[in-house]
Amino acid sequence: MENKVWLITGTSKGFGKIWAEAALQRGDKVVATARNIDSLADLVTKYGDAVLPISLDVDNREACFAAVQQAQEHFGKIDVLISNAGFGHFGCIEEISETEARAQFETNVFGSLWMIQAVLPMMRTQQNGHIMQVSSIGGVTTFPTLGIYHASKWAVEGLCDSLAQEVAGFGIKVTLIEPAGYATEWGTASAKQSKAIEAYNGVKAALYQAFSGVPQGNPDNTASAILTLADAENPPLRLFLGAVPLHVIEPVYAKRLADWKAWQPVAEKAQ
Repeated sequence: MENKVWLITGTSKGFGKIWAEAALQRGDKVVATARNIDSLADLVTKYGDAVLPISLDVDNREACFAAVQQAQEHFGKIDVLISNAGFGHFGCIEEISETEARAQFETNVFGSLWMIQAVLPMMRTQQNGHIMQVSSIGGVTTFPTLGIYHASKWAVEGLCDSLAQEVAGFGIKVTLIEPAGYATEWGTASAKQSKAIEAYNGVKAALYQAFSGVPQGNPDNTASAILTLADAENPPLRLFLGAVPLHVIEPVYAKRLADWKAWQPVAEKAQ
C-alpha cells in the first residue's frame, strides 16, 4: 500500500497528536498544524522530514488555504484531511455571551469549512481523498450546559452530510468522527467556560452527578480505529469512537422516531 499524506489540524495535543504519531509510526507523512508551532517540535525531532509543521489558526480562512498550498508544494498531495481543531464551550444558553458564541462557531464550524474548501480542489484533481471531520457524540445528541458546543457540532454534521453527497462522484470520501468522553484536555485545560448564573446551579449539579460514574476512554486506543478508517475502501459517513456512544444514542433515536410517528396525524393535516 502506498504511503499516505495526512494533513491534521490541532496536532499540538490530544487526538490530533495521537493520530499524527500513529500515521508517522507506520511510515506515512504528516502535515501537522497548530497555533503554536513550538508544540510540534517533538514530532519533528522524532520523525524528521516525514513531518511538515505549519503554524495555523483555522479561524483565518486565508491561512487555511495557504497551509494546504504549502502542503501540496512540499509533499505533492494530501490523501487524508483530519479537521480536528476545535474546543468545547461550557455554559447554559442564557449564560453565553455573543463573543463566546461567535468564537465557538468561528473555530468549530468556520475553521472546518475553510479547511474542507481548501483541500477540495486538490482532491478533485486527484480523484481521491478522505475528509475526516471530528465531530462528537454531541453532534448527534445533546446535554445541558453544552448548547453552543452542540450547535457547532450539529452544524458540522449537516455540512459534512451534504458534502459527502456532493463529492462522492470525485472519489472523495467523507467521515464524521464522533467520540464519546475521553481523558483528553477537551473538558479541562482546553475548554472555555461562561460566567455562571446561580439559577442554573441545580442543572449543572444534576449533570455532574449523572456523568460522575461514566468511565472515560483512553485516547491512545483510538489510533488503530483511525488507521483502519483511513485504509477502508468504503468508510462510513459516521464512526463512533468508544463503547459508550451507541448505548447513549439508540434510545435517543428511538424516542425521536416514536414522537414523529405519534404526531404523524397532526403532521398530515398540515400537508
